[in-house]
Amino acid sequence: MKIIVDAMGGDNAPVSNVRGALSAVRELGVEVVLVGRGEEILKVLKEDGVDDLPPGVEIAHASEVVEMCDNPATAFKEKKDSSLTVGLNLLKNGAADAFVSAGSTGAILSAATLLVKRIRGIRRAALAPVVPTGAGGAVLIDCGATAECTPEYLLQFAFMGSYYAERVLGRPEPKVGLLNIGVEESKGMDLQREAYALLKQAGEAGRIHFVGNVEAREAVYGAADVIVTDGYSGNIFLKTMEGTGGFLARQLKAMFRKSLLTKLAALMVSGGLKQFKKLMDAGEVGGTALVGISKPVIKAHGSSDDFAIKNAIRQAAAFASAGIIEDITENIGHMRLPVGGMEKI
Repeated sequence: MKIIVDAMGGDNAPVSNVRGALSAVRELGVEVVLVGRGEEILKVLKEDGVDDLPPGVEIAHASEVVEMCDNPATAFKEKKDSSLTVGLNLLKNGAADAFVSAGSTGAILSAATLLVKRIRGIRRAALAPVVPTGAGGAVLIDCGATAECTPEYLLQFAFMGSYYAERVLGRPEPKVGLLNIGVEESKGMDLQREAYALLKQAGEAGRIHFVGNVEAREAVYGAADVIVTDGYSGNIFLKTMEGTGGFLARQLKAMFRKSLLTKLAALMVSGGLKQFKKLMDAGEVGGTALVGISKPVIKAHGSSDDFAIKNAIRQAAAFASAGIIEDITENIGHMRLPVGGMEKI
């Protein structure tokens, strides 16, 4: 398995990206292609005492970098020799099995869509992070790739998220829920009500395991393995979860530091605290899958350290070997609205 890593993308590039890639080669048995400014990549290796490229590591030189201030829709065209553009072209041309970047989300989405292309028949690609829930995690799809959606987009997100949950999370017949303000079929705006009808029909046909509407609270408790929503609502849901997790972690830390007694209590529950921290740590997952693109692309968090980059590479390898893209391609006929209505889905 060979993974292309954008060595120049993210806040901690290229140091964390290079170190994370080397860890992945050692621990996961994958091969990596580090794309970026060769002299900077080699400098990081030398600082870590690596004089020669280790087996399984290649460098593909790219002289330019897509910065966060660049126009995400056009940066990859204007900077044709950027690590993002060069890396995705390598993926497109079959030089590796998957691509990982911690760079600009908008630029990655635009470049992947226009260079690597969407799976034929997929209307929009979706960002599908795995979020922590009471049931061990759920696929949230979409979380920001497409703010304004149609019911057909949400139908496709449901199918793609279901395949991802089954193949990568190991959930047989994953429960698919539509994020809404109530569980009743009549709840929500036109988008949610129309999407509900499509998802219900797909569920009755045995295409997905649709469990109906889920409120945000129940979604966190674990009511669904796949949480389907438009990118606007999904991004708010995700950021709220991240903020709440960080807030609770700080509150717990302050509480356990109040006195000698609370410090002793912290020692007694240290195992549970470590598990809580691990559950809420985005670095444990590594990144967000961009589902719907014809080849596997993983968007790592912009602030990823080497541990997160290693796990993003792990996720990319799992994505590439899972057969999700093949599932989507084979079932695209069930994921599109027929001319004249939805009666034939």
